[in-house]
Amino acid sequence: MAMRTVGFACTSAEDTLNPFHFDRRNPRPNDVVMEILYCGVCHSDLHWVRNDWGHTPYPAIPGHEIIGRVIETGPDVTRHKIGDIVAVGCMVDSCQNCDQCRKGEEQYCREGQKHPIGMNGVYGGIDVVDNTPNMGGYSKHLVVRQEFALKVPKGLDISKAAPLLCAGITTWSPLRTCQVGPGTRVAVIGLGGLGQMAVKLAVALGAEVTVISRSDKKEQDALAIGADKLLTSSNDKAMQAAVNSFDLIIDTIPVEHDITPYLPLLDVDGTFSMVGQIGPLPTTTTLPLVYGRRRITGSLVGGIRETQELLNFCARKNILPDTKTVAMQDINDVFKELEKGDTHYRFVIDMSTLKAD
Repeated sequence: MAMRTVGFACTSAEDTLNPFHFDRRNPRPNDVVMEILYCGVCHSDLHWVRNDWGHTPYPAIPGHEIIGRVIETGPDVTRHKIGDIVAVGCMVDSCQNCDQCRKGEEQYCREGQKHPIGMNGVYGGIDVVDNTPNMGGYSKHLVVRQEFALKVPKGLDISKAAPLLCAGITTWSPLRTCQVGPGTRVAVIGLGGLGQMAVKLAVALGAEVTVISRSDKKEQDALAIGADKLLTSSNDKAMQAAVNSFDLIIDTIPVEHDITPYLPLLDVDGTFSMVGQIGPLPTTTTLPLVYGRRRITGSLVGGIRETQELLNFCARKNILPDTKTVAMQDINDVFKELEKGDTHYRFVIDMSTLKAD
């Protein structure tokens, strides 16, 4: 039978998040049921509840950085057992049969592209059997097919690991796609939640890493997490000196902005990867692209295999995001802080603070 549970939801774009009782779907033979222990807070959660992308169904429960404990398994489940600590990121399903799924790129599932957010998301997606909207991780329980529940390696601090399921994999994927390793010159624009993960991961892969920021006030923060230097984007002389300096630039800025000043910083055949903003860009020019064979790309999260690779890598290298643990009832204040846009850490909700009554 369906599981009655509780989460925090909003009922309109103007509403705050408040306690909301609802039913999780009936577990199927291939499902695991998990008690959610921790859930990260992402800037995308804020966009989702505010309906910034224009397709949020209400009531809406966000949350796509989930760590939990398995409390029930279906009869066909072979990957997990009761008591296992597992993780769920942005996806909860895919067709498993298309060319993208077969090569481990479920985030680009051909069937998933029919969903509002371009994949069958933990929120924003639609259940493939009963066509009901998926509800996210700001809740007490989650039901998910076993293939999308990742194994959390021993030694990884589960109170801090949740943001790896979004901020971590969002920056890991372009690093791996561009084959970053020793000697690769990587720049990261912005040192927020995404930016700090991009720096830590690029450093661990052996790259030479530069943080690009509007001012030098984050220089010590950048150096403290392993960056080699900071480049101030408001310093025209420094920007001119940095032309042709990077093989990869990861742009983590989550709001509309002009990318034109950054493109000449790429070397020939360099890649500008956008992982923060979803939406329109101001008018730019193709000149630096044509004259340097440079390219602009976007990148979503990684597939299940790549996300498991990330979790294992972070456990081996002891890489964790900088986090601040918060209570569920404080989520609306957390969203206000996110709107200010000046935090370098990721918020993580301790879901034990969410009471069933």
